[in-house]
Amino acid sequence: MSNIAEMKGITKHFPGVRALHNVDLEVRAGEVHALVGENGAGKSTMIKILMGVHQKTEGEIFFDGAPVDIKNPLHAQSLGLGAVYQDVNLALHLSVAENLFMGQLPKNKFGIVNHAEMYRETTRIMESINVNVNPRAIVNTLSVALQEMVCIGKILRQNAKLVIFDEPTALLTTEETEQLFQIIHMLKEQGVGVLYISHRMEEIFRICDRTTILKDGEKVATVNTADVTEDDVISMMVGRSVQDMYGIEHVPPGEEVLSVKGLSRKNEFQDINFEIQRGEIFGMFGLVGSGRTEIVHSIFGASKPDRGTVTYKGAAAGYKNPRRAIKAGLALLPEDRKGQGLALGLTVTDNTNMASMGQIATLGVLDNRKGTQIAASFVEKLSTKTPSVYQLVKNLSGGNQQKVVISKWLAADSEFFIFDEPTVGVDVGAKVEIYKIFENLVKEGKTILIISSYLPEIMGLAERMLVMYEGKQMGILTKDQFDEERILRLASGIQEQERSDSPS
Repeated sequence: MSNIAEMKGITKHFPGVRALHNVDLEVRAGEVHALVGENGAGKSTMIKILMGVHQKTEGEIFFDGAPVDIKNPLHAQSLGLGAVYQDVNLALHLSVAENLFMGQLPKNKFGIVNHAEMYRETTRIMESINVNVNPRAIVNTLSVALQEMVCIGKILRQNAKLVIFDEPTALLTTEETEQLFQIIHMLKEQGVGVLYISHRMEEIFRICDRTTILKDGEKVATVNTADVTEDDVISMMVGRSVQDMYGIEHVPPGEEVLSVKGLSRKNEFQDINFEIQRGEIFGMFGLVGSGRTEIVHSIFGASKPDRGTVTYKGAAAGYKNPRRAIKAGLALLPEDRKGQGLALGLTVTDNTNMASMGQIATLGVLDNRKGTQIAASFVEKLSTKTPSVYQLVKNLSGGNQQKVVISKWLAADSEFFIFDEPTVGVDVGAKVEIYKIFENLVKEGKTILIISSYLPEIMGLAERMLVMYEGKQMGILTKDQFDEERILRLASGIQEQERSDSPS
């Protein structure tokens, strides 16, 4: 196979920072090529240079065998390059068809936009990737998955020869991910080159033909994916084995701190029962839509259950709102870290003190110096990578943003931590650091309830696990009962846990 795109000796300097040094990357026609590395390894800089967002400092780029100097994203598009990002790049207030034909609206001989042709062609393009969507639909009314499919349709209409997918499954369900993989396979069959970026190793090994590994702005290797293991790739990325990732030290569980009995909420979950002990890491697993997040929202006071009881530290905990739950010592780190866990436009200091303003205020006046000192102490304690505590949180990597969320709850003296999908969009190295924080929390007598869709993660971290299916509790497994096939059967509703399996 010939190379669609080739980047040779790419170096990129920003003021005071060398982001890339002498990196080579080749993507062939009809292959899916993975680009992997920790946050800060240089992946985003590489694709931004290829898409014309950044200009290289040194090196050469060839496209379709010819040398090119990609000036801007429009130039990249004209060459046959397209990109699908985690945060979709669409005009949300316009229709599907208008997005596909933006800047190239078909017109009749009188110069009037031919809407009938535009809708007809949009339907044809979307049906070619097995997507049924109304071409007149306004994009902001569509699900995240459908918006992503519209991005792909737009790229296909432009006859792209190379498509970049940057963390495309981060917000997709299992079924939507499968649909995306079918589209990627279709592109591959048509001879389109695909450059695929993901933190999810299982995806890399499922769909990618070759993998290029970056570390600290330099290329480590390009390998045939079938010739290496997940452990090999992770070792090249971060210098540690996959077995070490979940090797945290647990503590003997103490007294019962949380008890949930008969908790139910119409159309969300029914008759949920479990207890969690002090110092325990308790897992909750289920497929998207199983009711996991809705349960913890009810525990945290963000929604009201129809019936059932929650007891925390021996006292009734039917919190009317999150403020009361926070005061009692509960902390919720939501799945939507950017939308619900952080104020992205504020600083590390502001976010760290957000849940504990009363502790740094005197007669209603904030002590900014004290707030800064608190933020700096948690930056040091959690090894948060930030230029300063005055840095805007939106400029931090996903892993460091998550550390700021954890800092917020530590500053509030929280004792019971609910982590909902704690490592979504977080690279392998940052995951290990977050797991180490889990270890330190339980050593300090804190308790953790973790929700995760990534089965190896929850099996590796939790001591017990509640499995959900469509709002129904399918069973609670102890560590010695963890088995991937068994858990997936429970989570898929194929079988319910036998009574004899229930912990005494």
